[in-house]
Amino acid sequence: MQKVLNYINGQWVEPDVAEYVEVINPATGEVRARTPLGRLSDVEAAAQAAAAAFPAWRRTPVQERIQPLFRLRDLLKANMAEISRAITDESGKTFEEAKAEMVRAIENVEVACGMPMLMKGEISEDIAAGIDEMMMRQPLGVVATIAPFNFPGMIPFWYLPYAVATGNTYIVKPSEKVPTAMQIIFRLIEQAGFPPGVLNMVNGAKEAVDGLLDHPAVRGITFVGSSNVAKYVYSRAAANGKRVQAQGGAKNPVIVMPDADMEMAVKIIADSAFGCAGQRCLAVSWAVTVGEARNEFCEGICEAAATRKVGYGMDEGVQMGAVISQQSKARIEHLIGLGAAEGASVPVDGRGTVIPGYEKGSFVRPTILMDMKPESEVWKTEIFGPVLGIMHVQTIDEAIALANQQAYGNQASLFTSSGAAARKFRYEVEAGNIGINIGVAAPMAFYPFSGWKDSFYGDLHAQGMDAVEFFTQKKVIVERWPKEWTRKF
Repeated sequence: MQKVLNYINGQWVEPDVAEYVEVINPATGEVRARTPLGRLSDVEAAAQAAAAAFPAWRRTPVQERIQPLFRLRDLLKANMAEISRAITDESGKTFEEAKAEMVRAIENVEVACGMPMLMKGEISEDIAAGIDEMMMRQPLGVVATIAPFNFPGMIPFWYLPYAVATGNTYIVKPSEKVPTAMQIIFRLIEQAGFPPGVLNMVNGAKEAVDGLLDHPAVRGITFVGSSNVAKYVYSRAAANGKRVQAQGGAKNPVIVMPDADMEMAVKIIADSAFGCAGQRCLAVSWAVTVGEARNEFCEGICEAAATRKVGYGMDEGVQMGAVISQQSKARIEHLIGLGAAEGASVPVDGRGTVIPGYEKGSFVRPTILMDMKPESEVWKTEIFGPVLGIMHVQTIDEAIALANQQAYGNQASLFTSSGAAARKFRYEVEAGNIGINIGVAAPMAFYPFSGWKDSFYGDLHAQGMDAVEFFTQKKVIVERWPKEWTRKF
């Protein structure tokens, strides 16, 4: 059984705790590790170490701050298989999905290595006679990330490289459900050569989270999780005067037009809805077929759902793994039953799934809820599992109006061969990440991850220039140097 440690001030630290959470492989049911439920004293130690390291790190030239990131990028590439195996065994996704996750993590490190260009300021000469004005960006200080279970390797890297490249010091609080991948990554961080205290890790659950939200040394908080918790994190941290990025839940629609390439649409939408067992905030959750698209799409997506190979993510040929826990499996199955009770039919039903050889696993096969009602609770609720609801309308205007009724606004996608329909959709739909013939509209690291509405609390998003802006504060200087003062010297 792997021991889960904290990493504070350049040292591996065994927390002095009595309570632990078991880390269970969702596919096998085996206990892999135990996460210590860290106390406020752990947060205090990490915050003090980060605060002590900040003055020297902030004064380190930016071209020197990025050198450990270059080394970390190479270490992440060299150790991708080990990290990806840990992600598969703690989160349930397939090995290929885990590797793809780490590719996106590395991409963010590479973008942050451009920080000498990204954080440059501005200057205007002679705003008045003999007076110049300039703006520079300076780091906040200590910042922290509260990470989710579904992308244990990638999501901390939406923030970590930008935070340290801009001169901040940093604390990671991994999800207590999936701590082992970050144990490997912090061993690589140790090898990369960051000074002690620049990067720290604290394990725990709510007490550790609240400690970070309340600690006076922590100037900024980033979070990814459900909308209810995102709102809590945003409210509590903001009340304590901190900057906050809080990414919430999603209920992402896809509109399928009659002129779509239906074979392509079915394949891509199935990959989006059922990839990572639907446990991602950009997964397609419900499809709206327009007019004559109904029959062909529904026939194709039901076939794709029914034939998807489900099992342990390390086994060859498996296309979808387990959901995170037995509790999650029960919740998903309850919501499928609720959808049926509210009037949807279930032509493909993933409830009661048992995979031979993995009878203790938390498996739910892909599920289709046909003719889901817009007034139903299951339409409003983020299921966060491999469940695709389907609805039918006659026009694209009806479909967009239906999409815009949702409280969430993380992603919306359209499948069509019409440029006019695509332009109308991207102009009118109320979501921050838009896909046209794309099932998972995940922005590259040099663009922001732009959730809207109840999918995001804050102003500046993860990745790209939004991350640079979030992790820095602007200072404006207006200065005059009269000629007679110059002559004195």
